[in-house]
Amino acid sequence: MSKSTLVAFLFTLSSLVSACSTIEGAGKDIEKGGEAIQDISNDVKDEL
Repeated sequence: MSKSTLVAFLFTLSSLVSACSTIEGAGKDIEKGGEAIQDISNDVKDEL
């Protein structure tokens, strides 16, 4: 494997790993948003 191929491979691998962290963080944010909506919905339902 040539040096340039190795560098390209490592760059791609590091990009994929950092993207996974970003996607995981976004998933957690979306989950918290959904939980907040669910809590508000339950409060409204209880008031009816």
